[in-house]
Amino acid sequence: MKINVLRTDLAEAVMNVSRAVSSKASIPALEGILIKAYGEKITISGYDLEIGITTTIDATIQSQGEIVVSAKLFSEIVRKLPEEVVCIETDDRMITYITSGQAEYQIVGMSSVEYPDLPTFEENESISIKGEILKEMIKQTVYAVSDNNSKPIYTGSLFEMSENCFKIIAVDGYRMAIRQEEIENKTESSFVVPGKTQNEVLKLISDDEENVNISVGQRHINFKVGNYSVISRLIEGTFLDYKSTIPKDRKTEVVVNTRSIINAVDRMSLLNADKIQTPVRCNFSGDEIRFSCISAIGKANDVVKVPIIGEDVEIGFNNRYLLEALRNIDSDEVKISLNGSLAPMIITPVKGDNFISLVVPMRLSNA
Repeated sequence: MKINVLRTDLAEAVMNVSRAVSSKASIPALEGILIKAYGEKITISGYDLEIGITTTIDATIQSQGEIVVSAKLFSEIVRKLPEEVVCIETDDRMITYITSGQAEYQIVGMSSVEYPDLPTFEENESISIKGEILKEMIKQTVYAVSDNNSKPIYTGSLFEMSENCFKIIAVDGYRMAIRQEEIENKTESSFVVPGKTQNEVLKLISDDEENVNISVGQRHINFKVGNYSVISRLIEGTFLDYKSTIPKDRKTEVVVNTRSIINAVDRMSLLNADKIQTPVRCNFSGDEIRFSCISAIGKANDVVKVPIIGEDVEIGFNNRYLLEALRNIDSDEVKISLNGSLAPMIITPVKGDNFISLVVPMRLSNA
C-alpha cells in the first residue's frame, strides 16, 4: 500500500475513529485502526466489538492495500507531522513508513486479516432526522442513562418510534428524561441504544449537519453522520414501562426562572461531599422556595421568590441529579410539578410537551 493524504483530514479521521478503539483488548488488532486504500479514497475504522466507527477520506492511492496500525501511536504521529501532505507506505513485512517533509517514521503494523469484521445486518427500518434535532434529543436525555452494569438495559436509552413521533427515554432509577419530536414515520418499533454509542454520535454531529440517517436491524443499529458511520449493538431486554411511572396528580406547581433555581441549588451543592450525599431540602410554601442543606462541613440557606400554586410541600433531592435535570432543559423558565414529598419532581418547559424530566426525591430526616 502506498498513499498520499492531507494531514488535517487524516488527523481528524483518526482522532474520531480512535474513540471506538479498545485500550486493552484480548485481540491485539483491536487496539489499532484499520486503514484500507482502494479506488480514490481510504477507509479508516475503529472497533471494540461493541461499537465501530468508520469514515472515508480522499487520498491519492499509488498502490492499494490494507494495514492495521496502533491507534494511539499513529494518532500522535499524524498530529505532530510538520507538513500538510503525508505519505504512508507499507511493505510485505507489515512495516509502515510515514513521511511528511523531513520527518520520517517506521512503525510495525499488523495484517488486516487479524482485524475482526465489523457487523453487517439486514435493515428492518430506517429513519432520517435533522442532525440538530437528534443532537438536542440525545443531549437532553443521555445524562439520565445508568452507569450501573448490574442492569444492562438501563445503560442505554429507549428509542421509541410511532406514527409521526420519535421519542428517546433514559432512566437510571433516580431520574428519567423523555424527549420527543415529530418526524415522518409510519411504523411502530422500539429498541435500546447504548449510552456510549449515543455519546459518540453526539460528538460527530456538527452544528450544520443536515440529516442523520439511522438504520436498524434485529441486533444492531447504524448512524450515518456525514462521512462517518457508527455501528453498534443494541441492548437486549425489557425496558421500564415509563408511562406508568409519571405521576398523574399535580398537587403543587410553580413556574420559575431556570437560571435562578439552578444557581440556588448550585450554592447548596458547595456543602455536599461526593462520598456522602446530603439532600438539598426544598420547601415550597407561600410565595417562595426555601432551599437548605446541612452537612458535616456546615449549613447553607437560600430563597427564590416565586408564587406557589397548590399545597405547601417540603422535599429533598440529590443536588447533582436535580442540577443535571435543570441544566438539560432548553428553556428560560421551567414548570415544576409535585405530588407530595415522596413522589418524583416533574420538570417540563412552560410551553410545549416535547421534554419531561423526573427526579426521585431523597427521604428527609426530621432533624
